[in-house]
Amino acid sequence: MEYQERLRALLDAVVGIGADLDLNSTLDRIVSAACELAGARYGALGVVGPDGKRLVRFITHGVTDEEIAAIGPYPEGHGILGLLIEHPESIRMHDLAEHPQSYGFPVNHPPMKSFLGVPIRTREHAYGNLYLTEKTGRADFTEDDERTVTALAAAAGVVIDNARLYADTEQRRRWHEVTAEITQLMLGEFDPDQALQLIARRSREVSGTHVAAVLFADGDELVVRAVDGPPEFQRFLGQRIPDDLPVLGRAVTGGEQVTIEDLAELLKDHGSLTEFPEGARLGRTTMAPLPAGTTGTGGLLVVASEQGPDTGMSDGANLIRMFAGQATLALERAQSQRDRDMLAVLEDRDRIARDLHDLVIQRLFATGLQLQGMHRLARPEHQQRLAQAVDDIDSTIHDLRAAIFGLQQAPGASSLRGDIQSLVDEYTGPLGFRPRLTLSGPIDTVVPAAARPQILATVREALSNIVRHAKGSEATVEVSVGDGVVVARITDDGVGIGPGAHRSGLRNLTERAQALGGTVRITGNEPRGTVVELQAPID
Repeated sequence: MEYQERLRALLDAVVGIGADLDLNSTLDRIVSAACELAGARYGALGVVGPDGKRLVRFITHGVTDEEIAAIGPYPEGHGILGLLIEHPESIRMHDLAEHPQSYGFPVNHPPMKSFLGVPIRTREHAYGNLYLTEKTGRADFTEDDERTVTALAAAAGVVIDNARLYADTEQRRRWHEVTAEITQLMLGEFDPDQALQLIARRSREVSGTHVAAVLFADGDELVVRAVDGPPEFQRFLGQRIPDDLPVLGRAVTGGEQVTIEDLAELLKDHGSLTEFPEGARLGRTTMAPLPAGTTGTGGLLVVASEQGPDTGMSDGANLIRMFAGQATLALERAQSQRDRDMLAVLEDRDRIARDLHDLVIQRLFATGLQLQGMHRLARPEHQQRLAQAVDDIDSTIHDLRAAIFGLQQAPGASSLRGDIQSLVDEYTGPLGFRPRLTLSGPIDTVVPAAARPQILATVREALSNIVRHAKGSEATVEVSVGDGVVVARITDDGVGIGPGAHRSGLRNLTERAQALGGTVRITGNEPRGTVVELQAPID
């Protein structure tokens, strides 16, 4: 009768542990069923990690959450618990403390004496171990208990394998759904940072991990472009991490997918993290390199918590690589959108520049010629007004040509023409009037990059002298390119340079001209004022 009752209980337990295909609840039911069959007060199921040397998960029975918190971190498989990892065979003991490999119990751990350990295998591979202690009535576990729990472990291996296969299939389906979601986002207009954040969020959700982040190389550092996880990890968004760590370098530059047992400890030991959330510990970290692209190199980090769920995915590495490919695709797509928008802007600017040149400037030039013809026929009192109108038209034509050159520059790009205009705008306030600006020739295309800072410094020095010493009411800034030279001429109608004037600023102008292989001339302006002229050859 006892044997039949035990057999009936075993069959009920096998049916019970296979009630559904959720892996987490299946593991809980296995521990509970083992304790009930063997009459154990406490039970645990330790899941062996991929390295086959330590426990990566520990499911308990008979211990409350408060007791678990008081005991501290879960065991990793040292001492007696490691016996089944090293030698996956059933073990029965009368007293745990008497075994030579006993480490003893941590503080606040409940007392335990009798022990029964049984390995769990899935397809001839060690999945984990069942640990039972404290048989009811302070008795020892019997041989019948060992045979019953061993039979349960054999059935549990099949159930666990089926649950893992089901979880694998469901996770694959979820990964592909998320990939389709990200692809749909990238079909329209999107913000690349928004896409990277979505990739980090979905990769964390689907993989069931603790934190996920997207990192990109910037010089000798990795920049965290997106991070998803608990709020305390949001502070690392935008943080820079040196990429001289060999394990990270293999992923970023070598294109190798790497696994790190504890990323937090690695970064703290290296000094890359000056502060880290108190008590936070990261478990196994997988870093998949981003595929090669025009936007740079980097990697996708997927970090499991210390006691994260066991997904059991056989092909998780390839799926993480697939998500890393989505990150590169998002940036490449965003860059393509920016290039397309830039081309549209440049084409529109080119059309406007042609219209200004072919229509507006030609009409203004024709109008100026007509006014010049009328000048000879007009009365003397009208000739001066006509001459002024012709000069204004000529100045307008110069301004339009400057605007045409500006339109041919890419938006946001730095240009010598634009820098000179900004400099003149800057000195309009201190001068009390706006200097007249004339820019002639292909200044932005033929003036060497090394000469541009010197030309700007010359214009700034001359305008600064007008503000401090000249006391003038008019000034002209002319920069022109032609005949293999660039000429910067600044004219004012001030008091001029007297014999006792301070010459330090003028000496600076001379040194700047000599640095360019050119010359500087400072002469008087008629009827009053100063002319500063710098000439430099164009190689």
